[in-house]
Amino acid sequence: MTSPSLYLLLIEWDSVEAHTEGFRMSREYESWKALLHHFYDPFPVVEHFASVSAG
Repeated sequence: MTSPSLYLLLIEWDSVEAHTEGFRMSREYESWKALLHHFYDPFPVVEHFASVSAG
């Protein structure tokens, strides 16, 4: 492993809005944030990617 302190959490959303508006505005996100945000130092980078077909 080239970066032993680097982790990748990969989640598949139906759309960017499903993450940014659906999840981030939900009670579930508030629970996630309360449980986990104090562990982040620094806060993680969040990026969104689109699937690309090789056709």
